[in-house]
Amino acid sequence: MEDFKYIPRLIEHEIEKYIHSTGCVVIEGPKWCGKSTTAERFAKTIRKLQDPVIFRQFELYSRIERGLLLSGEKPILFDEWQKIPDLWDIIRLTIDEAHGKCGQFILTGSTKPQDDINRHSGVGRFAKITMHSLSLWESGDSNGSVSLTDMFNNIKVFGTNDLSLERLIFLLCRGGWPGTVCQNTEDALLAPSNYIESLLNEDLLHVDNINRNPNRAMRILKSYARNISTLATNITIQKDTISKDETLDINTLSSYLNAFRRLYVIEDIPAWTPNIRGRTTIRNSPKKQLTDPSLAVAALALTPEKLIQDMETLGFLFESLCERDLRIYARYLGGSIFHYHDANNLEIDTILELKDGRYGAIEIKLSDKQITQATDNLLKFSKKMINDGTVPPAFLMILTGMSYSYTTNEGIYVVGIGCLKT
Repeated sequence: MEDFKYIPRLIEHEIEKYIHSTGCVVIEGPKWCGKSTTAERFAKTIRKLQDPVIFRQFELYSRIERGLLLSGEKPILFDEWQKIPDLWDIIRLTIDEAHGKCGQFILTGSTKPQDDINRHSGVGRFAKITMHSLSLWESGDSNGSVSLTDMFNNIKVFGTNDLSLERLIFLLCRGGWPGTVCQNTEDALLAPSNYIESLLNEDLLHVDNINRNPNRAMRILKSYARNISTLATNITIQKDTISKDETLDINTLSSYLNAFRRLYVIEDIPAWTPNIRGRTTIRNSPKKQLTDPSLAVAALALTPEKLIQDMETLGFLFESLCERDLRIYARYLGGSIFHYHDANNLEIDTILELKDGRYGAIEIKLSDKQITQATDNLLKFSKKMINDGTVPPAFLMILTGMSYSYTTNEGIYVVGIGCLKT
């Protein structure tokens, strides 16, 4: 791919760091998110194992001649490495024999390999990185006038969100797939549906050699999409699906959901536990999320025209888009995202926590009309943390769909998603 067509990714700094500190960098994530294109920028030798000819050649080498398998200038990229599972232990052994020399290999994969008790963990030799679809900042749809780093440093913010409601809905439906950014509107909106079709009719059949029913898988995925950005349980998903499939038991459902997770389609958000000695009882159910909101849109056969007439569904999908971006930004900053829900039903949509323990509490509201309610909720949460003996949040933020970005008199950041960056 030509440089001028390449979309720079926030994850590049992490790849660069690990190439200089470990023997092998493993880049995982959903297909079409740009893993191969980004990995190629760091590799000197490239082996695309999805090519049947190359796969057969190097699969044979893996069984008869390690020298041929690993020949070439390093770093060597094995794209979709899981097609040759023995690569993992072969590369681990090679790194050991080179006394831990850094930057030898890059592996990319769109499927988590099946568990193998005989496979070495790779601790100390492999660095795993999860890549996602594009955030709005990476795709150029956020102007980046407001920085999360500034909020952690207690700097006042101001910016103008350039996204109209119509544009925001389009971005939800298009998703963050790099191949769609430069496409015309009609073609870009087809991509998530094509993704789902390929997922159900190809990927799901090969993920673990279990023969799954594509129609059943679609019903399960639709139910997951209907419950996106909620704390719905698997029992809820089962009941939502069973009306059309009387034979779906909870173990079968779990098998399908695990397959979706292994394909990086499902990426739930875990609950945040602020203080294990605190007085507050925390609900630990994960929040249902897909790796990109466009997959929920496609599963439910929604369109921009349908969504603008259904603000409730749009609100849940907007939350999913925001949390996709926050997950990417958090990773760049060395952190993670969670949700908060205690036994008293106090909820915070997103907690963004850094490795040093600082965290921000974020409420996600599509409409400016919900800012007062979100403000009250954030202040209540902050007070509760202090009363429970927990370090208070470094910042409070309301992430919105259509708003100027500013700091309120209470010190709360109100930020349009079209302004946000790391």
